Amino acid sequence: MPHPTPPSVLRRPQLWIGTGLIAAVVSMLFALLYVGGNVNPRGNLHDLPVALVNADSGADAGGRHVNMGEQIVAGIQKAAKGDKSIDWQLVSREEADKRLGKGKVFGALVIPKDFTATVTALGAPQPAPQGKAAPPTLTVLTNQAAGSIGSSMSSQAAQKAAHAASAQLGQELLKQAGAQKAPLPTAAQLKLADPVTVTVADGHPVGSRSAMGLSAFYYALVLVVCGMLGANLVNSQVDTALGYLHTDYGPVRKREPVQHTSRVRTLAIGMALMLGMSLVMGTLVEVATVTILDMDASHLGLLWLYSVATIAVVGIGSLALFAAFGTPGMLLATIVFVAMAVPSSGATVPVQALPGFFRALSGFEPLRQITEGLRSLLYYGAQADAGLTRAWASMGVALVAALVFGFAVTFLYDRRGLHRIPLPGAGTGTPAETPASPESAAPATA
Repeated sequence: MPHPTPPSVLRRPQLWIGTGLIAAVVSMLFALLYVGGNVNPRGNLHDLPVALVNADSGADAGGRHVNMGEQIVAGIQKAAKGDKSIDWQLVSREEADKRLGKGKVFGALVIPKDFTATVTALGAPQPAPQGKAAPPTLTVLTNQAAGSIGSSMSSQAAQKAAHAASAQLGQELLKQAGAQKAPLPTAAQLKLADPVTVTVADGHPVGSRSAMGLSAFYYALVLVVCGMLGANLVNSQVDTALGYLHTDYGPVRKREPVQHTSRVRTLAIGMALMLGMSLVMGTLVEVATVTILDMDASHLGLLWLYSVATIAVVGIGSLALFAAFGTPGMLLATIVFVAMAVPSSGATVPVQALPGFFRALSGFEPLRQITEGLRSLLYYGAQADAGLTRAWASMGVALVAALVFGFAVTFLYDRRGLHRIPLPGAGTGTPAETPASPESAAPATA
């Protein structure tokens, strides 16, 4: 039989149709998932948690006690009824700091204790000497550790609310000034029209070598990719060792004798090897990022354990998909662990700014849980309720699911006699393949 030439191979319709369909589906799916989750975060924003702190103690003015901080809070809550994009959480300053320190809120708007006193001082008939009166101030706190885009959205919303409150207070102060006999200079009127100074501060600082709060996401992505690549490597190496695949070293091709074994045993061998590779890969990832690149990190022992466990769980999950679906399992693993996971991770665009479909995915997609656990380890002092407990629990559930699914499917295949290389006379109705060992004398026949 003549050897096929490149033109003859390329003229085969099935080659173009099969490859084209797979390429079309993959390209369309990745575009829809990657871009679809992030194309309109502001339009999808719903219930972004932001703390609202009113520490204002009020002041006596005009014979009565007033608290302008309460007026600001009431105005923000009234505006929030018609705009569900921000979830304003009215808490104390101590509670706000706790929530910032656990990533529960993306920022805060703080009304200080002396706010009313400083505002009323501006409208007093005899103001304090120039340079002595402190301007009223509202403080906006950011939280890059919870996500840079979410922190930015929170900051913008808080600043908008603060400036709106300043304009409202300015109208009241101008009315009071207009009731006085002596007219105010133009400069004083302009100062009263927008009396509040809005300052922005970091509510939960991260280190300078934390990628502005994104190091947890990049580290998590490295762990997921290592798990997938490790699974691909283990899968091919096990198949090579058992004689199912050949290995090319440049022009040299090597193939071991076929060792017929069950699918269950093959999967068990792969998973055991994956556990060993996870120890190596997890260790080197931490060495590369923390030791060589000097990434800000603490709790290094726990970070190492988390890294190894993450790579192992992702790798075992990928091997289960490979065993169940064969070659398409590799594509399926890429879709599950990357294509659907990255846009729903909440690592760049917060979950509250994702479309409904991606919010639903974020409830169980592994990268979201892995990133939250790493944020706890890298930014929040490894606090259990800052995402670490949920991450460990999710990994445990994923590991059990992968083991049950992988071994259940391979056991079913073995029970039905669906061997990877059917044995001669096995009665499967499929011709036995030629043994791949060098000692094979002649090809097997049907």
